[in-house]
Amino acid sequence: MKQRTLGPFTVSAVGLGAMPLSMNNDQVYPSPDEARATVHAALDAGVTLIDTADVYAPTWDTTGHNERIVGDAVRTWDGDSSALVIATKTGIVRGEGEVRTRDASRGYVRGAVERSLANLGVDRIDVFQYHRPDRSMVYAESIESYAALLEEGLVTAVGISNANAEEIDIAREVLGAGLVSVQNEFSPRHPGSYSELVHCGRLGVAFLPWSPLGGTGGGARDVGTRFSVFADIAREHGVSPQQVVLAWELSLGEHVIPIPGARRTTSIQDSALAADLELSGEELRRCSDSLGIELED
Repeated sequence: MKQRTLGPFTVSAVGLGAMPLSMNNDQVYPSPDEARATVHAALDAGVTLIDTADVYAPTWDTTGHNERIVGDAVRTWDGDSSALVIATKTGIVRGEGEVRTRDASRGYVRGAVERSLANLGVDRIDVFQYHRPDRSMVYAESIESYAALLEEGLVTAVGISNANAEEIDIAREVLGAGLVSVQNEFSPRHPGSYSELVHCGRLGVAFLPWSPLGGTGGGARDVGTRFSVFADIAREHGVSPQQVVLAWELSLGEHVIPIPGARRTTSIQDSALAADLELSGEELRRCSDSLGIELED
C-alpha cells in the first residue's frame, strides 16, 4: 500500500471509514464477528488509518459502539498494530428520542476524549477530530477546547470536519502544526468541497474525503451507473468503478487520503486496491471534466 503523510504519522493512501459497521442508511449491521472480520480485512490489505466517531452507533443509547468495534478489532488482529493510526471524532450529541445537538464546550470535549480513550482501549488518541461546528460558540473558542487536549497530552494531533476555508484558517491559527487534517464530504456526488481540498494542499494539511464513493444509501454501489465516466474507465482497466473514483481522488493531491466506508470484507479489499491503480492524465482529466472541476496547475 502506498503511503501518505497525516501530520506526524505516515499512513496508507486509502483508509477505512468504519461508520457503516454501526450506522448506515440501510440500517443493516454486521454481527460482531463480521464487523471484526471487515476491519481485519482492511488491515490485512495494508490499510493503516481507521476513522471512527463516538456518535457512530445504531441508536442514541449505544454511543461509542463503533469505537468499541474498532478497538476490539485492532486488539484481536494478529498483525503488527504499531503503525496503525486511529482517528475519532466528537461534537455531535445524540439524546433520547434521537434528538441531536452539538457541543464543543471545554467540559464536554474533555469528557468525550476520556470516553473515547476507554472505548478504543488506548492511552492517547492519535487524531481527535471536531465533528461538526457548534454554532452556539465562536469557532476559535471551539477549537481551543481541542487545543487543551493537545496540551494535556491526551491526543497526538487534532483534525476538523465539515469545515469551510475560513474555519480551516481559524483552526490553523489556534492549533498551528497541531491541526493535521480536514475531513469533508467529497465524491462525484458531492464535489463541492474541492476548494477546501485545494486550500488544504496549500497549507500542507491532509484532506480526508468522507463518503468518497457517494455514501451508504446506495451512492457507493451505484457510482458507476450515476457517473458513467468512471465505469467506462473501469472497463478499460478491468477494475471496479469504485477503484477508479478513489484513484482519481488520490490524484488530486498528495495530501488527499480517502476513507471509504465498508461493512463487508470485499468492499474494503476492493477499495484498498485503488492505491495502486495507475490512470493516465487523460483519464484523470475526463473524470474531473465530467464533474465540472477545473484542476489546479
